[in-house]
Amino acid sequence: MALETPYYLIDERRLLRNLKTIERIRGVSGAKFVLALKCFATWSVFGLLRQYLDGTTSSSPYEARLGREKFGKEVHAYTVAYSRKDIAAVGPIADKFIFNSLTQLRRFAGALRGRPLGLRLNPGVSTSHFDLADPARRYSRLGVTGTKALLKSLAVLSGVMFHFNCENDDFDVFSNHLDLIADAYAGILSRLEWVSLGGGLCFTKEGYPVERFAKKLREFADRFGVQVYCEPGESVVTDSAELVTSVLDIVHNKIDIAIVDASTEAHMPDLLVYRQPAKVTDGGRGRHRYMIAGRSCLAGDIFGTYRFACPLKVGSTVRFADAGGYTMVKKNWFNGLAMPAIAVKRCDGRTHVVRRFDYTDFLGSLS
Repeated sequence: MALETPYYLIDERRLLRNLKTIERIRGVSGAKFVLALKCFATWSVFGLLRQYLDGTTSSSPYEARLGREKFGKEVHAYTVAYSRKDIAAVGPIADKFIFNSLTQLRRFAGALRGRPLGLRLNPGVSTSHFDLADPARRYSRLGVTGTKALLKSLAVLSGVMFHFNCENDDFDVFSNHLDLIADAYAGILSRLEWVSLGGGLCFTKEGYPVERFAKKLREFADRFGVQVYCEPGESVVTDSAELVTSVLDIVHNKIDIAIVDASTEAHMPDLLVYRQPAKVTDGGRGRHRYMIAGRSCLAGDIFGTYRFACPLKVGSTVRFADAGGYTMVKKNWFNGLAMPAIAVKRCDGRTHVVRRFDYTDFLGSLS
């Protein structure tokens, strides 16, 4: 099916591959999995996701409402700092409320009396390749450190959350950190009903020791008699989506530069944030080398440099792989560039556009 570029293309059959892995882990571990909407919130595929996931976890009242209205099942609410307005909005929606600090817990626990309350803890260890995303970085505001003050609030808590990973594909590192957490918080964990281990674990990456991971979760749950939750985002959508673009122009400045009808700044901003190149489908071993650049005015709007089997020309298609996580939730109207449509390739092979954006959407985003 020919679609006008640029567009994000989500392949449900690839999603299903990841979901089947989660199904295996759930069966062995007894853990529950809630989708992290901060990473992926394209509700057009929630019909498939809800068959394999236990609910959603949110970072704001809007995400909590989306989880309730479009996904159903469990809704976990967490944010770094709630306002009274937030509590009023989330109160009727969420099944679990997780606070980032003891001051927030004390301030709002009364308004949520009788509801399952949790607290984010900062164990002081983490796995992140980037200081920007490291929850245990110096002066981190994410979660409660230490245990002395925490002990005084246990009576109102039913669970806690440890979100201590970011793009961690090393099972042994995760396992060692979980052991450290288990030992450091043993007296607290045994008095709780549930523990969330957050997200950031790349357990759907090829070669990941899935069975060992599942057994580790089971051992942790059994040791403390708790229901374990995981909050995957990227691992749900790994290699399931592409950003499909077309070449608009080719210029030469010591190297050939192909300019496509999309932008890192507007459509894949994490590439700039973390200074990483995009993954390109069919770009790697050919003898025709091009830098692929976006069409915005930002000088550094660069997807990366790749080799192609055939020369590129105006109208050539360039597909950026693994474009599901932190793209559609972060896309923006920088330069007023056309927003990529969102298309879904269903499990039965049919592809259709679920959302197009136009000038009225751009206009409505402004004032």
